[in-house]
Amino acid sequence: MQCLKCSGLCSKWGSINGKQRYRCRKCGVTQCLAYYYNACKPNVDQQIVGLIKESCGIRSISRLLHISPVTVIKRILRIAETIKKPSIAIGRIYEADELKTYVKRKDNEQWVIYAIDRHSKKVVDFRVGRRTKKNIEVLINTLLISAASRIYTDGLTTYKSLIPQQLHTVKAYNINRKERTNLSLRTHLKRLSRKTICYSKCAAVLTACLKIYFWF
Repeated sequence: MQCLKCSGLCSKWGSINGKQRYRCRKCGVTQCLAYYYNACKPNVDQQIVGLIKESCGIRSISRLLHISPVTVIKRILRIAETIKKPSIAIGRIYEADELKTYVKRKDNEQWVIYAIDRHSKKVVDFRVGRRTKKNIEVLINTLLISAASRIYTDGLTTYKSLIPQQLHTVKAYNINRKERTNLSLRTHLKRLSRKTICYSKCAAVLTACLKIYFWF
């Protein structure tokens, strides 16, 4: 058989539960000719990523791919671990803002604090947690290290104490791209919708889904 990953030639490599296994001579990956459990099939991770971005929740993905919800969560966390934050260009213009959500219960408020490059509209960094000065400072420091030429925010007073006055601009219409990104997030990620029974039960999964949406 041909390898499912690199299309190299495979040779027999023992058996498990009465099923013949093969080992690729090129990449060394062991595999079966056919899998009974759908989670072991190739391209499952890509399907999970696509369904996350199309506003499917954990149980929806589980039903569509015919795999268990626990497996879906494990795959999401595993995919997110392989994603690295992109490098930030020097001297760009950024827009920073926060998006409110909750984890496990509505009184446990969490905020998605993130910044986008105004030109490319790409998310350069984000943080999930309380809307505290400490969490916002981590994001702003990233922008300042990249020698930002201008940072646009809303009227939150915390930004005024963290961003130098010569770099900071507070005007409602100057964060239109950021507000549009907030709308896209609530539309494309089911767990961030305002009126839904699909919500985040774990902050780690919320962070993983955001990494996949932003940077995969």
